[in-house]
Amino acid sequence: QVQLVESGGGLVQAGGSLRLSCAASPRTFPINAMGWFRQAPGKEREFVAAISTIGSSTSYADSVKGRFTISGDNAKKTVYLQMNSLKPEDTAVYSCAVGRAVTPDPYPYDYWGQGTQVTVSS
Repeated sequence: QVQLVESGGGLVQAGGSLRLSCAASPRTFPINAMGWFRQAPGKEREFVAAISTIGSSTSYADSVKGRFTISGDNAKKTVYLQMNSLKPEDTAVYSCAVGRAVTPDPYPYDYWGQGTQVTVSS
């Protein structure tokens, strides 16, 4: 069983930045990939970014490419999401997940965090 704890959400003005963190425990649990998804009110959950713990390959949704950066610390089993040039449409609950592969498909992700709210004001 893996527990995920996210932090770093909050309220920011458009154009601002936030950095989300997600720590997985126990650290000894084998993890192949960690990802971020988001869900806005009344909308479907959508993929944001993911990173492999083997080789550090990454994947991004087109809507965040060039603005968001995902990174990880394998020793700490922690993944980060640096979000720059935030837009009001980025407002959502952001959840991290751990899974078997870097993919925008949510189904290979086996464990999910509770989520952290990100609100971008215009």
